[in-house]
Amino acid sequence: MTLRPRDAPPSATLSRRIEDAGLNASAPPQQALVDGWLLRLSPGKAKRARCINALQRGHLSLDILLARCRAVFASASLPLIVRITPFTQPHDLDAELASRGWHRFDETQVLALQDLKPGPLALPAGQRLLPVDAARYAEVVGQLRGNTPEQIAAHFERLAASPVRYQGHLLLDTKDRLLACGQIALEDGLAGLYDIYTPLEQRRRGHAQTLCRALIQRAAEQGARHAYLQVSDDNAAALQLYTRLGFVLAYRYHYRSETPYVE
Repeated sequence: MTLRPRDAPPSATLSRRIEDAGLNASAPPQQALVDGWLLRLSPGKAKRARCINALQRGHLSLDILLARCRAVFASASLPLIVRITPFTQPHDLDAELASRGWHRFDETQVLALQDLKPGPLALPAGQRLLPVDAARYAEVVGQLRGNTPEQIAAHFERLAASPVRYQGHLLLDTKDRLLACGQIALEDGLAGLYDIYTPLEQRRRGHAQTLCRALIQRAAEQGARHAYLQVSDDNAAALQLYTRLGFVLAYRYHYRSETPYVE
């Protein structure tokens, strides 16, 4: 079967743009650069905001660089974890950490939906999409996930300080019951879908698909040409949903830690 252009894997250039947009969208106020590595130190739950992103090949030896990073993370009372992507520098960092016995975990796929087309927003009868501010959204999704007050506060802090504009939305029924919630983060023609969540009692009813279609449409109306999202390898239901929506694999990433990682 001949692939349509939107079904083809994203180009290397688009994948790189998506990675940069994802880094911008997940930027917490607490971060620092150490020899070309970006250290993120949020007290929140999202690992992408509390890890090392090895962006450049620096001048320090790996032993010295890891020792400096270890001290920074210890001062923030956070475990030392490294996010490994196809763009990680140096390119052999993953193999080197593996040889040192570092644990690999949280295999994640970054998916892309290309060539968005604006069109009318059509929701099922009796449903509406409610925009909410960052404080409300962090509280709603945090409570659904069972996050601690500190984690909810850190999520709000990250959203409020983000260099990328987030738009949180709640999908509600006629009785204002929450059916699903999610956010879009818009930057330079790219729309990131974040924090897509369906309450347990509302699952398997198509609400997440309805919400995602609505978010993508809202993004297209605002000039987004492509959408992206991140989903764990072990989230089979979400992967099926996003495949039905037309998302394709852009690239994968995972994390490594010196000791087994505990949430």
